[in-house]
Amino acid sequence: MNNHPVGIVLLNMGGPDTLEDVPQFLYNLFSDRDIIKLGPSFLQKPLARLISRRRAAKSQSIYKKIGGGSPLRKISEQQAARLERELSADGKFIVRVAMRYWAPSCEEALTELADKGVAKIIALPLYPHYTKATSGSSINDLIATHKRCMPQIPLEIVRSWPEEPGYLDVLAQRISATAEEFKGEPFELVYSAHSLPVSFIKEGDPYVDELAKTITGIEERLQLKGTLCYQSRSGPVEWLSPETSETIDRLAANGCTNILMVPISFVSDHVETLYEIDMLFKDHAAELGVRLISTPSLNSDPAFISSLRSIILRQLKNN
Repeated sequence: MNNHPVGIVLLNMGGPDTLEDVPQFLYNLFSDRDIIKLGPSFLQKPLARLISRRRAAKSQSIYKKIGGGSPLRKISEQQAARLERELSADGKFIVRVAMRYWAPSCEEALTELADKGVAKIIALPLYPHYTKATSGSSINDLIATHKRCMPQIPLEIVRSWPEEPGYLDVLAQRISATAEEFKGEPFELVYSAHSLPVSFIKEGDPYVDELAKTITGIEERLQLKGTLCYQSRSGPVEWLSPETSETIDRLAANGCTNILMVPISFVSDHVETLYEIDMLFKDHAAELGVRLISTPSLNSDPAFISSLRSIILRQLKNN
């Protein structure tokens, strides 16, 4: 490392810090053609503005239920700080966060690292499973910003890490600990992942295959089979199925009374875990006579942070 630190950028989606931030956050999101193409490119931003205005009130009501904003920035920055401490015994590292649709931006993160004289930059998405709608969009933004602002600094990118052993270990441990809450009663293990349009998969997106790799790794550790389903659909296109609420309906109809739900594609708490799983799905299950308990998000769990350290050190060793 030539006595210069290595810069680490943790890539994440971001979320509105306050209710007032919601319209701008939605505009940033719908302006991204990697996620959704709103007609020809010249109409993307005007249509994004229109959609964000129409959806703002509903989104604000949801964020109000989880504390008045997204906790994702705070959690991601905690993860960065703890990863930096975890790596301190391995050399000089500076870890920062770059959000795709909110602050701090890629440009802010990369500029700070360049100012601190880093020898290289390693980008690590906080999405274990690659899809062009999350990791892909963040990586594209990072590459464009890096090329524009500091091409002289080497950039390396970790694309995904669905089979990272430490990550699989901590997920398996969370499942085992949560299962104890059923006190020996039978339960169904359900993995809930963020949905995608089916067209993405038909075009070669590896998301579903990478989810399968993670689930296989967990099953090998626990000798316990589960069901994969998908949440957070929006828009009039064909989405991955089965949908999470439909899966709850089916299990309840088959006599299931306990569901252990794992937010498989999310490592940090945000609206999909705090609202959709812990409120909507839990209440829906209760109405059907089913007790639904979800595993806690990994957030800044020391074992999870240690798994991120392993990814970084392996990247350095292999390049």
